[in-house]
Amino acid sequence: MSLGTLERTPPPFFNQGPSALSRLVVLGALAIFLMVADARFQMTQPLRGAVATLLYPVQWLAMQPVDLARRAGSYLQTVADAEADEQAAVRRLAEQTLRASQVELLSAENQRLRELLALRERLPVAHQMAEVLYDAADPFARRVVIDRGHVHGLWSGAPVLDEFGVLGQVTRVHPLVSEVTLVVDKELSIPVLNTRTGVRSVAYGEPGFEGGGLELRFIAANADVQEGDLLQTSGVDGVYPPGLGVARVSRVERRADSAFARIFCKPVAATASARHVMVVQPADQQLPPRPAPEAVPTRRNPRR
Repeated sequence: MSLGTLERTPPPFFNQGPSALSRLVVLGALAIFLMVADARFQMTQPLRGAVATLLYPVQWLAMQPVDLARRAGSYLQTVADAEADEQAAVRRLAEQTLRASQVELLSAENQRLRELLALRERLPVAHQMAEVLYDAADPFARRVVIDRGHVHGLWSGAPVLDEFGVLGQVTRVHPLVSEVTLVVDKELSIPVLNTRTGVRSVAYGEPGFEGGGLELRFIAANADVQEGDLLQTSGVDGVYPPGLGVARVSRVERRADSAFARIFCKPVAATASARHVMVVQPADQQLPPRPAPEAVPTRRNPRR
């Protein structure tokens, strides 16, 4: 075949039609026309609604992972916030409970201090106010330690009172603190007076009676002692001022085989919970000094 017989036209595959610029102009004009027509006459609104309806399932499926992650994050954040709120509420409740207990404690302490002040006005004797620091270390004794000692001018053997009555007696004095033996200690005894009958006796500490009490010993079985009788200091020992409340009779045991009755008493003072106390000067130290003896004048002999 000669070269002159070959077809010189390009194959259909390379036939591109209009140029790119022409198509750009035509399509741009069509786009402008459609935008103007849609803005003026809402021509594409039904088409847009149909396309949105068709694409909604696809959009819903595509948004599910995002919504799931968002809900999971919101749930975790909500749980964390709830736990934080709960912890804050527990802290506030604990603080309010602590404040309430402190208010009750301060109210009770204030009432006791007021009663101590009233007792101080009724006792025109030298005294000191003190605070109970702690219980003594001896497990076989009923003693407490107060914050007054030699440097504060504390007296050895001085009675110790709380707002209700006699709490004990100072038995050991140190430079800064002192040891007080409570009325329920087995080593302490107090002369008392039955306010109903006027009979004097001696009350001894009995720590084994209902957690701490006193006992009237050597009382005849037929003695006139009844439950509820109030025992006060008699003042005959020269230590305790007379008229201070000591104990109240709580049980009387009379046996046919014994000539003496067993009489147990409960102290009126708060031996287990006293906080602020008053130390009173012993009664024997309140007596005025003995006057000096007068000099006897010598008589001269008239014969000289």
